[in-house]
Amino acid sequence: MSILNQAKKELQLKIVYYGPAVCGKTTNLIKVHENVQTAQEKGKLVSLATSSDRTLFFDFLPIEAMSVMGYKTKFQLYTVPGQVIYNTTRQLVLKGVDGIVFVADSQYEKMQENVESFQNMEDNLKSLNLKLADIPYVLQYNKRDLPNIAPKEYMEFLLNNKEVQVPSFESCAHQCEGVFETLNMITRMLLGKFLSGLSEHSRKA
Repeated sequence: MSILNQAKKELQLKIVYYGPAVCGKTTNLIKVHENVQTAQEKGKLVSLATSSDRTLFFDFLPIEAMSVMGYKTKFQLYTVPGQVIYNTTRQLVLKGVDGIVFVADSQYEKMQENVESFQNMEDNLKSLNLKLADIPYVLQYNKRDLPNIAPKEYMEFLLNNKEVQVPSFESCAHQCEGVFETLNMITRMLLGKFLSGLSEHSRKA
C-alpha cells in the first residue's frame, strides 16, 4: 500500500509488473532504467536472473517523479518471477502493491500461459485479501514485432473482457516501444487515485 510520509511530504507507491515467464517484465524495467536521464531520478536496478534470463526473485527500481500537491512522489517498480514454482515469491512481491502492469506475450502459442498467469495473479491477490477490481492496473501486449502474434482484439477478449475495461498498450519492450506509454498510464492512474483520496479526506475533515 502507498506510504505517505507527512514529515518529508513524500508519497511512495509500489508498481508490480506481472506476467508469464519471459514475457518482457524485466526488459520493461531495464528500458525504463536506461532511459531515465539522471541518477537522482532512478535507483540501482537489482536483477536476480538465471543464465536463461528469467528473473528468480524481483527487480527493484525506485524512480522519483514530480511533486503533486506538495508531495514528492517516488515509484518503486518490481517484477515477479514468471515460473510457477516461484509462486510464493510472487505473493511476497505483491504485498503492499498499489498498481499492476500485466505484461502478456503476444505470440499465439503463449495465450494459455497469459490467461493462466492472469488467473494466478487474481488468486494471489485474493490470498492477500486484495481484489484486482480495487487496484489500478493496465495491460501491455508485448513482443508485437514477432511474426506469429495474435491480433490485439483477440488478446483484449482473453484478458480485458470485463465490465470495466482497463487501458492496454501494444509494445516491443526490447526496442522501448510502448514501455513508457504503459508506465506513464499506470502512474497517472495511481496519482489520480491518491488525489481523489486526498479530496475525500479533506471533505470529511
